[in-house]
Amino acid sequence: MNQGIVVLIHKLNNQLGIILANAELLEAKLQEDAARARASQLVSSALEAMSTAREIRLLIQDATGQVSDTSAQ
Repeated sequence: MNQGIVVLIHKLNNQLGIILANAELLEAKLQEDAARARASQLVSSALEAMSTAREIRLLIQDATGQVSDTSAQ
């Protein structure tokens, strides 16, 4: 796989991980139900984005004929 793409996907996952961690902290600390629900949506969206980044990496690996490594992100 193109090394530049690998680096970009890795950077994206790191950034999404930071967003996810902060959204989870916010969700845990909020008292108001409506605010907690919005934070929960942030958590779900960050998880979905991380999953999408992983799918992109796997599709690129498949397209280039490389063996998929499901443990690497």
